[in-house]
Amino acid sequence: MRRSFLKLWLPLSIVSAVAVAAVNQPKQGFILLPVQQDIALGAQVAQQTDSTYRAKGQLLERSKNKRAYQLLDGVVNRVLDNGNLKYRKQFPWDVQIIKDDATQNAFATPGGHIYVFSGLIKFLDNENQLAGVLGHEIAHADRRHSIQQLQQQFGISLLSNILLGKNPGQLAQIAAGLGQLRFSRGFETEADKYSTIYLNGTRYYSCDGAAGFFIKAEKQGGSSTPEFLSTHPNPGSRVTNIQKSAQQLGCTGKTVSNSNFLELQKLL
Repeated sequence: MRRSFLKLWLPLSIVSAVAVAAVNQPKQGFILLPVQQDIALGAQVAQQTDSTYRAKGQLLERSKNKRAYQLLDGVVNRVLDNGNLKYRKQFPWDVQIIKDDATQNAFATPGGHIYVFSGLIKFLDNENQLAGVLGHEIAHADRRHSIQQLQQQFGISLLSNILLGKNPGQLAQIAAGLGQLRFSRGFETEADKYSTIYLNGTRYYSCDGAAGFFIKAEKQGGSSTPEFLSTHPNPGSRVTNIQKSAQQLGCTGKTVSNSNFLELQKLL
């Protein structure tokens, strides 16, 4: 019964979304799927992603790493509770750690499932940088960049079929490639900006935290350049723009204790 209802409802919801988008076209293009489908697709992709990394022995289970998740959740929740998220209550906003010290990356699914590689956490210098990167990934989900990129890459028909329970192989492909999903420069500019807005809303972090990460990452060069930069390309004057936004918001120069952050690094 549910399946037949979804078959009827999904095409109608897409037609409705197209009509709305025609009136209020997003800067980066149409979003054909309604936000409820960000949540549904995100849940499926997250389940597949968890399964993939669990099979590799790389997904750090919460039950066995309670203190690490307590420390990471503290940062995530401060950023999420900044008061500027559109889908704070609708998306689940869970976070998982992938144990891979050689990979300095993070990504978010549609619907707000966040994955952070241990290599990224170990690469960062302080909690402000971690908050900045998390703010950037949260922006990709909350601003619906992730669903738009998948829509452009795979097409609305294939994504709709996945939501109907078809093409499980394509679901696995999307889950496996989500960490390598390359965002447009326009999306990167917006995610950088919203990272500063989110951190400003915490009243806790210096909201140019992401700039510190990008400065360090861009200095690496060669094969040691963090994978994050390949999937999150520099839209141009990235660090300058982040710092300028932070200055305009008046939220630079804040420092927080790094004791929790250093403990998190050691636990990984």
